Amino acid sequence: MKHKSTELDVDFIGGENPMTKEEEKAISEFIKAQKLLRAKKQIRSNKITQISKSIA
Repeated sequence: MKHKSTELDVDFIGGENPMTKEEEKAISEFIKAQKLLRAKKQIRSNKITQISKSIA
């Protein structure tokens, strides 16, 4: 049986006040860190693929 997801009636996400500069900086740094982690994982997987191809 399929579950029907409930739709939320939301006009905004977060507080009513705009973000502070510190909050914007924290979010920006988090996003940069996540992009860096993804890039490192991609490089690592490419190296493993190259090594396995050279062994075979």
